[in-house]
Amino acid sequence: MNYTYILRCRDGSLYTGWTNNLEKRLACHNEGKGAKYTRARRPVELAYYETFQTKEEAMRREWEIKRMTRAGKILLIEKQWKSGKK
Repeated sequence: MNYTYILRCRDGSLYTGWTNNLEKRLACHNEGKGAKYTRARRPVELAYYETFQTKEEAMRREWEIKRMTRAGKILLIEKQWKSGKK
């Protein structure tokens, strides 16, 4: 399984990425072994995710989300919470 995810950083900023192991990737971000962006903004928490069959689909969705405004990303997060997915 492949995932596109949004993290909420300690400073309130949002980080978007993709992975094939969500739990491991979140741990890497919090251990300072993830993206440079999140290293100085730890701890991070999972705010949103989607699942995909292929990495290409996950990467495409990451690209789409990264081009959204902050407000658009927050709407995605809120919609997922309201649907009870998290």
